[in-house]
Amino acid sequence: MRHMLAAVAVGAVLMMGMPVVASAGSGGVSSVRERIESSMVVSGDVTIETDGSVSALRLEKQDELPPSVVKLVRDAGLKWKFEPVVRNGVAVRALAPMSLRVIARKLDAGRYEISLRGINFSRLDGDDPESIARIEMTPPRYPVQAFRAGVSGSVYLLLKVGRDGKVEDVFAEQVNLTFLSGESEQRLGREVLAKSAIAAARQWTFRVPTQGAEAGQAFWNVRVPVGFSLGDAAAEGQGPARWVSYVAGPRERAPWWDDSDPLGFAPDALVDGSVNLVDNNGPRLLTPLQGS
Repeated sequence: MRHMLAAVAVGAVLMMGMPVVASAGSGGVSSVRERIESSMVVSGDVTIETDGSVSALRLEKQDELPPSVVKLVRDAGLKWKFEPVVRNGVAVRALAPMSLRVIARKLDAGRYEISLRGINFSRLDGDDPESIARIEMTPPRYPVQAFRAGVSGSVYLLLKVGRDGKVEDVFAEQVNLTFLSGESEQRLGREVLAKSAIAAARQWTFRVPTQGAEAGQAFWNVRVPVGFSLGDAAAEGQGPARWVSYVAGPRERAPWWDDSDPLGFAPDALVDGSVNLVDNNGPRLLTPLQGS
């Protein structure tokens, strides 16, 4: 789901270099290069009033963020309108966590535009009996062939977790790669990283909701981003106040998923390694992510 409805031109966004992974006879590198984008994931919270308007927006590590990013997020966020948060039948003032992805794309020599694409308002609380929490999540192995070839990226998984806390099914919704290559190497890179992440996820176990509206479900949809990075490189888009370049993979839909994500949401707005209960994804945004 893409929501790039407005853009702000900036001249100081530095696109980070990407390693090139391609065979001598590989074709299509130039077409893949055109799809490179840079981004950072920005976190904070919003204060939602009883009428659904936003009265305040706070950004974590704001002093470390580019001023253009701070302005873009604040200008957009203070215009958002939410479905009022209701507790015990009464609309209440609420503080909601927020993570969103800021995208930078090159326009021409020395000029870039930045925009907002994905956002997430779910609260991660491992002690909340109405939510879900990890019990055992052994990280996936880095595929040997991918490591040797310099293949890196992030896999965004959707898990179907049963009432026993075990993973009944798992699907890679999207794979973003942090290396440049031809189309065939990109496709193979996505497949190799997704296969490793899926194999590990099938062995994970969770503590499922025991209270609240979600407790009686037959299964739960859970999203977990998994990063594969080489050396000291930050996971894609996750470094604090840091732009990371990548080639965004196609968004695909799991066979059991009805694609009813809230307005403005994108899997790659989630923080690497986090556990996100899809069916309890926080306040519902009613207006476009970035105006019109």
